[in-house]
Amino acid sequence: MMGRTILVFLLLVCNYSLVAVAETATEDLTALKSLMDTWQNTPPTWVGSDPCNDWDEIKCNGSHVISISLSSTGLAGQLSGDIGSLSELQTLDLSYNKDLTGPLPQAIGNLKKLSTLIVVGCGFNGPIPEEIGNLQELVYLSLNSNKFVGQIPASIGNLSKLYWLDLADNQFEGPIPVSSGSKPGLDLLHHAKHFHCGNNKLSGPIPPKLFSSEMTLIHVLFESNQLTGSIPSTLGLVQSLEVVRLDSNFLSGPVPPKISSLEKVQEMYLSNNKLSGSLPNLAGMSVLSTMDISNNSFDAWDFPPWLSTMKSLTTLKMESTQLQGQISPSFFSLPNLQTVSLKHNELNGTLDIGTTDGSQLRLIDLQDNKINKLDQSGRVSQVKIMLKGNLVCEETGMASENYCSDSQPSDNQYRTPFNNCEPGACSAEQLPSPNCQCSYPYTGTLNFRAPSFSDLENSTHYATLHDSLMQSFEFHDLPVDSVSLSHPVKDSNQYLVLSLQVFPSNQDRFNRTGTSGIGFLLSNQTFKPPKEFGPFYFNADRYGHFGSAKHSKSANIGIIIGATVGGSILLVLLILAGVYACFQKKRAERAIEHNNPFRRWDSETSSGVPQLKGARQFSFVEIKKCTTNFSQANEIGTGGYGKVYKGTLPNGQIIAIKRALKESMQGAFEFKAEIELLSRVHHKNLVSLLGFCFEKGEQMLVYEYVPRGSLKDTLSGKSGFKLDWIRRLKIALGAARGLAYLHEHANPPIIHRDIKSNNILLDERLNAKVADFGLSKSMVDTEKDHITTQVKGTMGYLDPEYYMSQQLTEKSDVYGFGVLLLELITARKPIERGKYIVKEIKNALDKKRDLCGLYELLDPTMDLGSTLIGFEKYVNLAMMCVEESGADRPAMSNVVKEIENLLLLAGANPNAESASTSASYEDFSKGSGHPYSNESLDAGAVPPNPKIESM
Repeated sequence: MMGRTILVFLLLVCNYSLVAVAETATEDLTALKSLMDTWQNTPPTWVGSDPCNDWDEIKCNGSHVISISLSSTGLAGQLSGDIGSLSELQTLDLSYNKDLTGPLPQAIGNLKKLSTLIVVGCGFNGPIPEEIGNLQELVYLSLNSNKFVGQIPASIGNLSKLYWLDLADNQFEGPIPVSSGSKPGLDLLHHAKHFHCGNNKLSGPIPPKLFSSEMTLIHVLFESNQLTGSIPSTLGLVQSLEVVRLDSNFLSGPVPPKISSLEKVQEMYLSNNKLSGSLPNLAGMSVLSTMDISNNSFDAWDFPPWLSTMKSLTTLKMESTQLQGQISPSFFSLPNLQTVSLKHNELNGTLDIGTTDGSQLRLIDLQDNKINKLDQSGRVSQVKIMLKGNLVCEETGMASENYCSDSQPSDNQYRTPFNNCEPGACSAEQLPSPNCQCSYPYTGTLNFRAPSFSDLENSTHYATLHDSLMQSFEFHDLPVDSVSLSHPVKDSNQYLVLSLQVFPSNQDRFNRTGTSGIGFLLSNQTFKPPKEFGPFYFNADRYGHFGSAKHSKSANIGIIIGATVGGSILLVLLILAGVYACFQKKRAERAIEHNNPFRRWDSETSSGVPQLKGARQFSFVEIKKCTTNFSQANEIGTGGYGKVYKGTLPNGQIIAIKRALKESMQGAFEFKAEIELLSRVHHKNLVSLLGFCFEKGEQMLVYEYVPRGSLKDTLSGKSGFKLDWIRRLKIALGAARGLAYLHEHANPPIIHRDIKSNNILLDERLNAKVADFGLSKSMVDTEKDHITTQVKGTMGYLDPEYYMSQQLTEKSDVYGFGVLLLELITARKPIERGKYIVKEIKNALDKKRDLCGLYELLDPTMDLGSTLIGFEKYVNLAMMCVEESGADRPAMSNVVKEIENLLLLAGANPNAESASTSASYEDFSKGSGHPYSNESLDAGAVPPNPKIESM
């Protein structure tokens, strides 16, 4: 009995000790209390002396603060210089607190480990301190939508790891800083992807030195400044560019011809400048969707014929640009064209827009030109034509024609519809959610700086954005019931502005933790909007409906009294507990050793590092070092299991580290079993396991790094490579060979259980490698042909027979592979907008009874104008793999043989080493989505029927 009593108190002592270890470091506590003294409206949980354990929005590593995230919490006051005492701080987000004012303190330069600094939409003012250049670990720097003044600090050029630079919507003035001698400048930011510097007062010329072939920029946004001089031709050296905004400045001179080499640019705005000369031929910019060069001083020029070849164009604005001549009817047949605005020019002749039935064209504004005739033989009912001020409208009796009026498009009153419910009356200031629940929503505006569409009345765009927002909120476990989007408009900067309302879940209002989480997701670009919306920023409204604090003074007094009494008792028994602890120490050590799942793995090196058939154990310190402390810059993927980081070992080898989230961790023995399973499989079409880490509460797997990413990324256009028919067959063959090895050559056989395009990785030569064995199962019992197990996998790829019976077989992998084969030729997700790809293919085949019904489903980037030899056999094989009954599906070894035969039919050697991507395959990144998007490309317009060889 005495032993049990001592044990109870020992546990209390241990618990007391652990709490003491986790208490906030003194210097951090002092700094936080100083900040709290200068701020108003701090979270009500900011009481007590242990922020690491008790204060909301504070995260710690051990006893040191590493993150302060106070977005949208209603803070007021100034940022104290004591912030510089938080030596381990990595993330500081104070966004959307409009009453935070004053300058950024010079002491911010002491935060040597800071990787994220975000103060979007606050009231900060004054100049940016040069000490900002001391933050060598900084990756995200977002200071937009404040009142900062002065020049952009040249010291920002020292931030070699900077990925995101957003200084827009302030009052910065003076020149754009570039390096000179020992002086740094923005031209040194070779890893930066984003220069967002619009809506300031920057002046002087754009330095040619700002751009070089070493830059990796995708966004250059300098709109609405006071920049002068010419557009530097060096801009054409930045081949990664996707969005260019230099509009609303005082730029002059000709547009440099080298700009036409920017083959990835999708949006280009050069309007409202003083550009002169003639516009160069831009036909090489084949993915350009928006071009606005209005209000410049170009020489008189005919409507360029090359514009009719730009099939990606959605929006063309060339107002007041000295255009003359007649517009070719073929221009209006561009498949994606939505808006044409060419008013205030000298265009003449007959306007013939041809047959536009079924196209996306909605507006043609040619006011104040010299057009004398409108050919209406084509079907133009869906197109609004504006010809006021043309000769055709000056004829007798023509003034009453709709196209001769000056009516403008009406305001778009779009709002997210209600979800099959009728909203009731809500109390004052409450609003009904799309689910008809009254509450106080978190509101603000989404501002998209360069959307690729101009048809604002197309509700499909907003529905896609709505779904993307909800998925992001759900993925990050935020307390959101629903969101509502409304009133899309284009503002004076040509930004698409959308009102956003976010409604709380299971309550009528958010607490500070809720608004802070939502604000952080939107401020640090965690949310990735659909590709057509382009770069964005969010501006939150003030939220004034937080719930009351739950803490009370009396409760705190009770805690203090209880702690005092408990502490006295513990001190009396401390000696007895210590004696008992010593007695138990060796026993505990023996138990820990017994329960260590890795204790029997023999050491094969003098350093004592355990080895297991090539998979070695990495220390946590090693992993931290090679991933730069798990920096965001090294993060290359996220899934339900956790995050994947890119790392570099001391010998230069690049690796991929899969780090499990706490909630997805396995038991120690299960983790060991997975490592043992992976260490037994070695095949060129399987991603190799190099090692693992199992310490400090972490479970990490270390794999070979596969540089071209996933097949899903490639099919969506994100990876930047076009896949022709032969390449797709080779990828299918590689994946099939990897699976066949698992099924027939691994001992015991292994069922992957999660075959999908995201788990097929491509190396530098686009060879396929099967990855992610987290759900894999071994067929240990060779007496049975199945495993009875809980159903796991990914919807869309999941074997329906396994789903119904819970009996997992090798044919379950075959089914998932069949779906993968269909995805390879359609580039569509298995389930998209409620449509299942297997069913869609079956319906198309049944309807036409041949392959003709598949044309509109095929991926248009597959070079459909060429002959697809063996295509019919390929489709038949895919449909065999997705048969309802596993018994009717082929074995993977047979699938391998069939694909090998298809390659031989097509004249390709199935066993030949793949060609280099740079040597043999067209760079297709110009067709990829922008970096905010993780979604697949839509199929787009249907190309001409491909030539299919069925022999």
